Amino acid sequence: MQLRTFKTLWGHTGSIDQGAQLARAAGFAGLEAPALHSAPDHLHALAAALEAHELEWIQEICTAGSYVPRRRASISEHLEDLEAQIVLGKPLAPRFINVMGGCDAWPIEDSVHFFQAAMDIADKHGVLCSFETHRGRSFYCPWNTVSILKQLPDIRITCDFSHWVVVSERLMDSEWDAITLAAEHAHHVHGRVGYDQGPQVPHPGAPEYAEALASHQRCWEAIWSAQQARGYAETTLTPEFGPDGYLHHLPFTNAPIADLWDLNRWIGAEEQRHFALWSQTPAHKEARHA
Repeated sequence: MQLRTFKTLWGHTGSIDQGAQLARAAGFAGLEAPALHSAPDHLHALAAALEAHELEWIQEICTAGSYVPRRRASISEHLEDLEAQIVLGKPLAPRFINVMGGCDAWPIEDSVHFFQAAMDIADKHGVLCSFETHRGRSFYCPWNTVSILKQLPDIRITCDFSHWVVVSERLMDSEWDAITLAAEHAHHVHGRVGYDQGPQVPHPGAPEYAEALASHQRCWEAIWSAQQARGYAETTLTPEFGPDGYLHHLPFTNAPIADLWDLNRWIGAEEQRHFALWSQTPAHKEARHA
């Protein structure tokens, strides 16, 4: 199995072509970005950059709003939004679609209904949707996610465990049953490191956050083991340190304490090193929990 990393355009302030150049120079396999965008030439620029730099694309979809959904949006509105964005992005042939879908305030049965209908829509259009564990959404915490996954054996998910860490105010080692089940459904990883009071450590390489990094890496190893057992030839990871309150800033000056691309490039390189080490370990076929 091989690890392929993708550059998120979330927080990228240059052009899409510049982002593609950075991804290629860092050895990333492609970009992760939405098709829906306020810039009128966004899709054209994205298609041109992907072709020019021979990169793959993971489409990002948020249903019924941005990262946090509209609170009163109905299941039908979420599904209509999903299908419209699938249709919009389909001409660019995404590798798959990462979906931030559903709502954290829904009852479990509403989320199950939404995800089943969403998978039916994906099948209708011949695409694979991977649904993200994201705050504000149906998979915002480990326990709701477990309840939903048990009812949807065929669903595929994107695991961003930094959200679960901050919601639960603890690293996920204590919730290993949820990690194990999530790994059985995992299709994609968002490689951000959270800590007990936030979704993003200031720098994942800082020694004071070594425990948080190691915990996330144990979770990612569980995913790789489960994917390998399911016959995956490749696994994908998007380093996703981002802005919008995630990146720490200095008081009064509002100066960022780190460069986002430096953080994401660091995680990309670290996880290639980590994955290579894991691949060479005789016990790597079993999810390890230290």
